[in-house]
Amino acid sequence: MSKRPTFETFKKKALQNLEVQKEYNALIPIYELRKKLIRLRTSQGLTQAQVAEKMGTRKSNISRLECGEKVSYPTLATISKYASALGYKVNVEFEPIS
Repeated sequence: MSKRPTFETFKKKALQNLEVQKEYNALIPIYELRKKLIRLRTSQGLTQAQVAEKMGTRKSNISRLECGEKVSYPTLATISKYASALGYKVNVEFEPIS
């Protein structure tokens, strides 16, 4: 019986394909944003339901916003509303592509 590859082994092999690497790199900003949103919420000890209430939306919408399962691109307005519910404002920056 052969041993199944680890995720890291699979990822390393998959990223050798330039098309896969390009798609992977394109998704990095959205996943980083999601991690930041979760960090902001949890640092304040809030649940998704509490943030949803502050935003006037449903918990399922917050779950989708923070979840990495389904790739979706939230609008800047949604991100700003989320940030505002936590007492923050959004600051957009642009960086040159290296």
